[in-house]
Amino acid sequence: MERALMSSEGLPNREWFKHQIYAPGFYTGYGVKTIPAVRESIEQKQWKQADEQIVRVGKVLENTGEQIQGRRRRWRRWRSKLG
Repeated sequence: MERALMSSEGLPNREWFKHQIYAPGFYTGYGVKTIPAVRESIEQKQWKQADEQIVRVGKVLENTGEQIQGRRRRWRRWRSKLG
């Protein structure tokens, strides 16, 4: 599921960080930031970028939810075959 929480575009100004839910902060070194693209855009008052990142992170979360639901359905089908 961790892979579902990543975006191929990475974070603004740090394309090598793909995870959209947590990453080291741009200004904090190793200090972890949650939802870093949105949070840092807001902290820097870059409202347009914040709006764009909210949409991107929302899509990542939707895709993750869909994967969870798909796995749950497959698990239920598998379990029903057992008994």
